Amino acid sequence: MTGTVFVATCDLAGLTRGRSVPGAEHDAVLRRGVGWVPADLALTCFGGIAEDNVFGSTGDLRLMPDRATGVVIPESDGHPAVRLYLADQTLPDGTPWHCDPRTVARSALAELRERVGLEVVASFEHEFTVAGLEPTAPFSFARHRAVEPFGTELVELLGEVGLAPETWLPEYGENQFEITLEPCDGLVAADRAVLLKELVRDLARRRGHRVSFAPLLDPEGSGNGVHLHLSLRDVSTGRPVLLDETRPGRLSEVGARFAAGILAHARALTAITAPSPTSFLRLTPHRWSVGGVFLAERNREALLRICPTSTVGGGRADQQLNLEYRAADATANPWLVLGSLVRAGLDGILGETDEPMVWPEDTTEAQLAEVLPLPATLAEALGELERDETVLGWFHPDLVRTHLDVTRAQLAVVEGLTAEQICRRVADVY
Repeated sequence: MTGTVFVATCDLAGLTRGRSVPGAEHDAVLRRGVGWVPADLALTCFGGIAEDNVFGSTGDLRLMPDRATGVVIPESDGHPAVRLYLADQTLPDGTPWHCDPRTVARSALAELRERVGLEVVASFEHEFTVAGLEPTAPFSFARHRAVEPFGTELVELLGEVGLAPETWLPEYGENQFEITLEPCDGLVAADRAVLLKELVRDLARRRGHRVSFAPLLDPEGSGNGVHLHLSLRDVSTGRPVLLDETRPGRLSEVGARFAAGILAHARALTAITAPSPTSFLRLTPHRWSVGGVFLAERNREALLRICPTSTVGGGRADQQLNLEYRAADATANPWLVLGSLVRAGLDGILGETDEPMVWPEDTTEAQLAEVLPLPATLAEALGELERDETVLGWFHPDLVRTHLDVTRAQLAVVEGLTAEQICRRVADVY
């Protein structure tokens, strides 16, 4: 193979980092991986290593690529081909490292299977903006065409590399677009969420576009979210288990308990799923992001939304019903987002948390006035994380400490800036 092989992981700032080797070393790198350093996990989105990180300058790791994640970005217009693999961060002998986010997700999914016999089907929906386009109307065909041929090439590329694109659409915000992928196994969905951002950015660079997945580019504008859709299947039968036509919202008992766990720990979870300095500028009422910690039918202000189903064309409701978690964005690590939500859902299934109320679609804003709000700021969310002993127990203390260090270091960089300045700094990174 010519070109290079890039072996990658995703860090706590949601950025893809790694090392490359010559294409001739492809088979060797799949066997042996490449070297890595624990302190790399403490890198902030702005480039520096968080001070006083728990790892210091010592220790060594390996990035061990997973062959199943490999994608080839083909050569085009003078840009050489590259083969990209996602990797587990392991100790030098190949055993799992307790701070590896991908291992966190895999372990959470394994425990869900082992303890309650369920597996996750998931899909991450990403929104992003494309700079410099002529003004066009939201959701319009004009916007769809304004970004061509980038849009069609993106859909084709995602299909060629096996990411299974489902929809590509112009969105509501200025120059905003959304790309969705077909639902799949939980870990594969998180892997695809990591790869998707890099494939979008890489193709955009090659086509002369500048894109940003930042949560908010303008304090008064529309934000870019990541909506994580989750459904559950019985491991032994493969049967979906969320639908029960006799219950509120048609959500089964196990689905309601899974949702209850997420809601019970929601204020702490947002420190993981929305960890950038601009994340909580977006997560406010009336932005169609999250207006409070509640479960609702088809309400886009809910933290957890019970998504609609359709029988058109022979569609089956049991295969479609899913829960949409709406308080995430592209500055988060997809493996940690998935792992933490699965742990929370499992805690709800196994624990004594009461089933949540399902707010119907016709609920008024006045009726929701008393629901628990999200943290108002990232600093508040970090405090909630530190106080939630259950959530802290899902992760190794070194991983929690590093996440707190990284996130607070990023907040320190933008301290004293205006909201507009903070949005620009974060947008430049993502």
